[in-house]
Amino acid sequence: MTEAARDVITPSEYIQHHLGHFATSHQAKVVDFSIINMDTIFWSVFAGVLGCLFMYLAARKATSSVPGRFQAFVEMVVEMVDGQAKAIVHGDRSFIAPLALTVFIWVALMNSLDFLPVDMFSSLFKMIGLDSVISHHRVVPTADLNGTLGIALGVLALMLYYSIKIKGAGGFVHELLSAPFGIWLAPFNLLLNIIEFAAKTVSLGMRLFGNMYAGELLFLLIALLGSTATAFGFVGHVVAGSIWAIFHILIVLLQAFIFMMLTLVYIGQAHEAH
Repeated sequence: MTEAARDVITPSEYIQHHLGHFATSHQAKVVDFSIINMDTIFWSVFAGVLGCLFMYLAARKATSSVPGRFQAFVEMVVEMVDGQAKAIVHGDRSFIAPLALTVFIWVALMNSLDFLPVDMFSSLFKMIGLDSVISHHRVVPTADLNGTLGIALGVLALMLYYSIKIKGAGGFVHELLSAPFGIWLAPFNLLLNIIEFAAKTVSLGMRLFGNMYAGELLFLLIALLGSTATAFGFVGHVVAGSIWAIFHILIVLLQAFIFMMLTLVYIGQAHEAH
């Protein structure tokens, strides 16, 4: 077999390569907490810092006179999030509304990394000679289940915090034991409430992960279509890629909005008694 033939990879190998993580070690088990996906952490922090910078610039350039396009856009987003917070959370929103805004901006920026070319970083690492060190690299943190479940666990912590803050430790424990069927079925009520908290957390993380993972796979399949040495493949790559990229803008923003709304709903439920 020639060297050129050995360098050719199959479509399945191409997809598997692009779905691999730059991690501390290879993951051989379904759950392994000793492994850290460093690319997910890097791009999550990158999107968070970028979001903070974005909002800092918006606050710094804010003016009471006729706003520019950037200020008008930011004000529109802030008013939208604040309006949703008022409608869902009945209580002190001095922390919750900014939290919802942070979640929306952060998740939207992480989702938007999916618009970068799928071979951009692999080509860059090969160009500068780092392909032997960084053999795998995934850019979209929300296409990694570890990333989305990590954010969902943060929302779970906030649900528990506000449940205890609003109802008190005794009231929260009493609700766990008495809702929804009365104190006489305390063990059954406790089991149901634990399952409810777990289901909210898992579904919140899985929903975002599933949509972004599917979008990433479609971009990879479209890239494979362009690799075929035919006019149909090239035209199909351009047309399908353009259509999917435009449609994906809606998915990116919609998933960020849904994640923000569910965060508000879950924290809002923590303010209410059964």
